[in-house]
Formats: sequence, C-alpha cells, structure tokens
Amino acid sequence: MSKYDIIVLGSGPGGYVTAIRASQLGFKTAIVEKESLGGVCLNWGCIPTKALLKSAQVFEYLKHAEDYGLKVNDAKHDFDAVVKRSRGVANGMSKGIEFLMKKNKIDVIKGYGKLKPGKKIDVDGTEYSANNIIIATGARSRELPSLPQDGKKVIGYREAMSLPKQPKKMIVVGSGAIGVEFAYFYNSMGTEVTVVEYLPNIVPVEDEDVSKQLERSFKKNGVKIMTSAEVTSVDTSGDGVKATVKTKKGEEVLEADVILSAVGIKTNIENIGLEDVGIVVDRDKIIVNDFYQTNIPGYFAIGDVTPGQALAHVASAEGILCVEKLAGHHVEALDYGNIPGCTYCSPEIASVGLTEKQAKDKGLDIKVGKFPFSASGKASAGGNKDGFVKVIFDAKYGEWLGCHMIGAGVTDMVAEAVVARKLETTGHEVLKAVHPHPTMSEAVMEAVADAYDECIHI
Repeated sequence: MSKYDIIVLGSGPGGYVTAIRASQLGFKTAIVEKESLGGVCLNWGCIPTKALLKSAQVFEYLKHAEDYGLKVNDAKHDFDAVVKRSRGVANGMSKGIEFLMKKNKIDVIKGYGKLKPGKKIDVDGTEYSANNIIIATGARSRELPSLPQDGKKVIGYREAMSLPKQPKKMIVVGSGAIGVEFAYFYNSMGTEVTVVEYLPNIVPVEDEDVSKQLERSFKKNGVKIMTSAEVTSVDTSGDGVKATVKTKKGEEVLEADVILSAVGIKTNIENIGLEDVGIVVDRDKIIVNDFYQTNIPGYFAIGDVTPGQALAHVASAEGILCVEKLAGHHVEALDYGNIPGCTYCSPEIASVGLTEKQAKDKGLDIKVGKFPFSASGKASAGGNKDGFVKVIFDAKYGEWLGCHMIGAGVTDMVAEAVVARKLETTGHEVLKAVHPHPTMSEAVMEAVADAYDECIHI
C-alpha cells in the first residue's frame, strides 16, 4: 500500500493549491481526481466563464464602435467559436495544473476516491494511506424540486457553457453571480433573457445600491428582470419549455428555448465515505475547526464542503492555512469578514465587508461615501460611466467597514480595500495615500473623501 504524508481528495482550486503548498513544506503528497485537474472552477466555472464573458465584452465593443469614432461594418458573432475558445482556455489551464503537479513532485491518482477508516482512501479498488487526508470535493449546481434539470431544456451552469446552439430565448432562475454572469453573456450574444429572482433584489447578497444599479444597467441592455418571483413548475413537453412563475400580481407563464437553473450549489459529500469514517456533517456541510480539522483526527476538509463562503480564493486560502498548521507554522484563523466577492457580468461587481444595511442593523454609527464613475475622467475616456464606488466607515474610530463597487474593471480594484482592512487602515490614511490619475482606482479615494466631506470632483 502506498503511504503519504498528505492525500488531497479533489483537485479544484482548493485541492491543487493545498497539494502544492504541502509539497513545498516537505510533505510527501498525492492528489485524487475523478475528472480533470483543476476541478469545476478551472474546467467548468471561474476560468472558462471569464473567457465567454470576454468574448461578449469584445462583441459589445464592436457593436458600439461608432461611440469611439470607429466604423465596424456588420459585426457578427460565431457562437460555436466563442464556446470553442472558452473550452480551449480551460484545457490550457488544466494542462498547466498537470505541469505544476509534476514540478512539485505530487502524485496524481486518477479515479473515484472514497474515504476509509484508519486514514485510508480507496480509489477504484486500490487503497492508499496517509498521515493526513484533506477533503476538497467541492460542489455542483443545486436542483430545486420544482426545477428538475434534464441537461437539455432545464440546465445547470455546466451545460450553459457549452450549448450546441445559441438559444433565442432563455430564462435564468436565480440572480447570484452565476445567474447574472450568464444572463449578461447570452444577452450580449443576442438571446432574449429573463431573470427570475425569488428575493426583492437581484444579486441579493450585495449592497442594495449595487443591486439597483445592476438592475438599471441590465434593463437598459434589454434583460427582463422579475424580482419577488418564484418558478413553481416547468413544462418541457413541447419544442421549448414553459415556466409558471408566481409573482405578487399572480401567476405568469414564460416561454423559452431553455431554462438555466442558477439557484445555488450542492456540496459533493455523498458517497465519499464520510459515514464510514464517522465525520460529522450539518446542513450539507462538513463541520471543521478554525484550521479545518474534522471531528475525526487525521481528516480535514476545505472549500465548498465546509461552512465558509463557496469561493475559489477562499478554498485556496483554507487549504494553505490547513497544511501550514500541520507543518507547525504559526498561522492565524481566516477572517471570513474580509473575503472579497466578485461578479464578472458587465458592469462588474466587487465587494468586501459590511453593506450599509448590515452596518446599520449592527447599530453602528457610520460614515458613507459614494463616488459615481460618471464623474471619473478615466471612465469617461473609456466609455464606461455606469456604476460607482461606495465605502462605509465607523464614524468613531475610522475603521473601514465595507467597500462596494459596480463598474468596469472593479474586480481588479477591490483588493485595495481588502488589504487596507487587513492592515486596519483608517479613512484618513486612505485619503492621504496618493492615487494615480487618471485611473478607475482613484474612485476609491474619491469615495472615501466623500465620506469625510472632502470630495473634490462631485
């Protein structure tokens, strides 16, 4: 039987990063993967969706070339080629993970892994043992009883990335990151898109101002938005699909070629041996301590299968913390209140920390600042004036409580707020840090200035 210091079950952005860091720390490491290295994020999620969204963005630029003083005659898109490019990007990245495994001398065990007592894993009939086993099996598209997925007319995000032909009409159920990213992509490609959201606002985890701005931007581009609405049943018996939607005004039947169910995720914790080992699960999540130890010594869990935010960068950070703790390093528990969230539709959304409502609900005395991109020189020059940066500070101590952005390129800007909050930077310190002009990022400084009644440009 092969014996390792660490075996990682699953090779997504949690698993493969964990394996690499473990190897760097001197652990003899193996990783088990039943499909392609990189997991859902790299092969069917984060990376290929960004490739699709980039194609949509380029096509939008071509359609609006005259706004920039350019002429492009009869710009067309090739849906198959767009999908093919996305798959090519994903395949290239997966090969990159293969290289990293070889470089770091990590054994890749192909097959379906199942946990066994005694710190063992069975992979398709062959047993492997380790001093420590780290579960990183991730999650998949969640199915609602009223919206069973058949992979053709009612689909999840995986099928949405590689449809054989572009639908003329699409209903997107759920307006979290996955829902609005695909809504933007298909709308940009010319599909008639309707978004159905159960809660009162789209992107409901975001600050309300951000939700309202995205709704305005989407509606301006022809996306139909239905909030406080619920799909109660679907009929797939005809050529397309009919969805019965319950709203405050009554029931409405929508017709489309396809429905994308984007109502959240379901963890991959079935049939991996948790019950055989005795690992405790609560509400679809594996229970772990601050350093990802389960209730059974020698078994750890990270990423989407644990209670933290289901984000790639969270899984990676958790895995690194987990193995550094095992190596005896002095590490701090992850601050889940300082995790940035990014949504890559257009306009993009990025946020970290408390929303204005959350801060008020906590009874905090706050200062709020907001700077619209319509007042930004860089945004005007780039033709991307939709959106704003909004900041929230504690009025008494100057603590940066939250930062919420919507606009072009904001997913590349939010790290400033994350680092500043980590360093306990105050609003006045941000103000005195000179920001370059003209850039989109100076909107952060301007928003902070607005919070302290020092804003120059609005």
